[in-house]
Amino acid sequence: MAGGAAMLIDIVNTYLSVRRAVGFKLQSVEKCLWSYANFATARGDIRVLSTTAVGWAALASSENQRANRLKVLIRFARFARAGDSGHEIPPDNIFCSQCNRRTPYIFTDEEVKQLILHAARLGPLDSLRPHTYSTLFGLLASTGLRISEALSLRFQDITAEGLVIRETKFRKSRLVWLHETVLVALQNYLLRRGKFAR
Repeated sequence: MAGGAAMLIDIVNTYLSVRRAVGFKLQSVEKCLWSYANFATARGDIRVLSTTAVGWAALASSENQRANRLKVLIRFARFARAGDSGHEIPPDNIFCSQCNRRTPYIFTDEEVKQLILHAARLGPLDSLRPHTYSTLFGLLASTGLRISEALSLRFQDITAEGLVIRETKFRKSRLVWLHETVLVALQNYLLRRGKFAR
């Protein structure tokens, strides 16, 4: 049991180190893998076994979570199997086989305008809230930023050349050009925000 635990722990540690070395953060993946390693070790497994993997994934509360857990394990199992063919790769069609991504909805120019107008009317009207939301929606619509990127922006990220988006999905930074109207809207928002900060 102790040897099996050490074996799984070593493989999890190696897997996480290798993937982090190429830029992945893996916080949720790490939790997932430690949860699986504890579950498998309690069963006496020293390698990835499909039955254990499916049993562990099935403990999640939703079909989507079960499918995601299994996907994490399949990647891990492929890695582990490269060094030891005794590891099994779980089947990938057990959970969420009928789940499809929703078709993205693309807002028309008029819908974007209406969204920004409605956001500008949010209450309380004498607060920063309506200005924050209308500016945020305008920024998203005009730049194509991910919501997480927009929410992570800091004052120093607004430059004369555009927005500096730091450490994006693959830990790379990029510069996003801003139309002059967007730059004016951002500057107006920052002036208004400055008044609220006093």
